Amino acid sequence: MSSKINLNRVEMPKQSPEKRKSNFSEVALGYSTDQAADEAGRCLQCKKPKCMEGCPVGVLIPDFICALREGDMQGATIALKKKNSLPGICGRVCPQEVQCESKCILAKKGAPIAIGRLERYVADWELSQSKKPECEVAKATGKRVAVVGSGPAGLTVAADMAKFGHKVTIFEALHDGGGVLVYGIPEFRLPKSIVRAEIDYVKSLGVDLELDSVVGRQVQVEGLLKGDYDAIFLGIGAGAPRFLNVPGENLSGVYSANEYLTRVNLMKAYKFPEYDTPIKKGRKVAVVGGGNVAMDAARSAMRLGADEVHVIYRRSREEMPARLEEVENAMEEDVIFDFLTNPTRFLGDERGMVKAMEVVQMELGEPDASGRRSPRVKKGSEHIVDVDTVVIAVGTVPNPLIASSTPQLKTTKWGTLVVDSRGRTTMQGVWAGGDITSGGATVISAMGEGKIAAADMDGWLMKGGKWEAEEKAPSC
Repeated sequence: MSSKINLNRVEMPKQSPEKRKSNFSEVALGYSTDQAADEAGRCLQCKKPKCMEGCPVGVLIPDFICALREGDMQGATIALKKKNSLPGICGRVCPQEVQCESKCILAKKGAPIAIGRLERYVADWELSQSKKPECEVAKATGKRVAVVGSGPAGLTVAADMAKFGHKVTIFEALHDGGGVLVYGIPEFRLPKSIVRAEIDYVKSLGVDLELDSVVGRQVQVEGLLKGDYDAIFLGIGAGAPRFLNVPGENLSGVYSANEYLTRVNLMKAYKFPEYDTPIKKGRKVAVVGGGNVAMDAARSAMRLGADEVHVIYRRSREEMPARLEEVENAMEEDVIFDFLTNPTRFLGDERGMVKAMEVVQMELGEPDASGRRSPRVKKGSEHIVDVDTVVIAVGTVPNPLIASSTPQLKTTKWGTLVVDSRGRTTMQGVWAGGDITSGGATVISAMGEGKIAAADMDGWLMKGGKWEAEEKAPSC
């Protein structure tokens, strides 16, 4: 390796904006072998790697990059999957730029190592192999664990608990596994084939996946504990939509982002009538919100054939919570951004279809509790704009089904489950993590919470399965 430090990262090839905005194929095309080798060669192999401090699941970043650089793909795969059971997913949707890559020492003077892109390369190499490297699984303990929800938190817990030697069953309410990974994230950002391959890996560890199984209705949490299971993890996400609570929100053509993206992604409405899930393909679409979900909805609407897609966001670009990469991709695909704008009502025609919305202009005041400047209305700025489809993407709240049917589980005023730092709920033998406890965060943060819960659950099971008085989860 050259002694000169290379501060310039290898760019990721991707479809051109003109081509990709009319198809649902993956935008980022991945590194070639030479590109991956060049990027891995930039890594300084620090003696005290700061990058690992930024990873919620503790991926052995220098180890897998070193093996990749030396051409040892088996070793790179094993090193990567020691901590991360979903690398193909994380390499695509994890916000590495604010986590591991932000800690890279090269970021001080140039571009950090493209850790996420290298993670994707290794994961995709493994998926292309007929014989895959095997991960170690401990001797069977005889303990049985129920995992409710097959999203990123649930899959992580299931994989880790199986590796610890416990027998795991995942209960998934929908007809396909993956949770938000399949119903929320579009094909062009995370192909369903990648999610299914990662689920197949988890199942290969001995995990059973029960689809169409609604815990809280068909079976109760308490019933699982009194039945065949010694411990339970709840990773059911936050799948209920949040709305603006303004007039006209119930008009036809106004979707929650949950419904819109579920129809497009999991139910393949973009292939109608090949798949019999209809969706309105608006000509002038407004997406309200500024997060990654809003970007996914706006870019999906563009691919469905809209003439214009507007992202309506009440703050400025600097305050947008969406990943910079997703905002840039949306702009390249001709999505229009209406910053400092907020809807106040929606107007319908004689058939009850949305035809317009009233918006106001905003200005930014002092920072709020989140650190972002609070928006306030400019007086007299009200005006009407034409739309024929609206997608509300302003956040989610947990589905209350399990909490309402399990009084032992305490919730916050936001409907999220109360847990302690180990993921323990207020019900003995039950852990939780992911959006059901945070109210909505990232895939990798949900996985991190899953790993913490799995480690604590394993220790608890192997010590006899009793919470000591001083170890009880908090009451609030």
